[in-house]
Amino acid sequence: MRWIEADITGVDLPSNRYDIWHDRAVFHFLTAPEQRAAYVRTVSNSVKPGGHVIVATFAEGGPLQCSGLPVMRYRADELHGEFGAAFTLLKHSKETHHTPSGAVQQFVYCYCRRVSS
Repeated sequence: MRWIEADITGVDLPSNRYDIWHDRAVFHFLTAPEQRAAYVRTVSNSVKPGGHVIVATFAEGGPLQCSGLPVMRYRADELHGEFGAAFTLLKHSKETHHTPSGAVQQFVYCYCRRVSS
C-alpha cells in the first residue's frame, strides 16, 4: 500500500490503475459543482474498467455541517447521479452512524462498478 496525500480535486493519479476506490466522508465536503466534477473525473480516470467504487456521504436528514464546514447530503440516486453512466450502481444502503460525542448522523453508501470501455 502506498499513501498519497493530495487535493482530490487536482491530483494527477495514474490512469486505469486502481481496482477499488473507497471514500467514506470526503465527497460530501465537495459543495461546488466544479469540485464534484473534478473528483468524478479523477475516479473515472484512475479506476480500471470493471473496477469497484464505494462512496459514503451524508444522507438526507444528515447534518448540514461537519467540523464547522458545509456539506452536501444525498439520496442514493442523487449520489449515483453525480457519477453518471460510466458507473453502474450495484447496491446502496443507509447507515445510522453514532459519533464519539453521541451525535447521530445518517449516511448513504453507493457501491458501483466502472463500466468497461
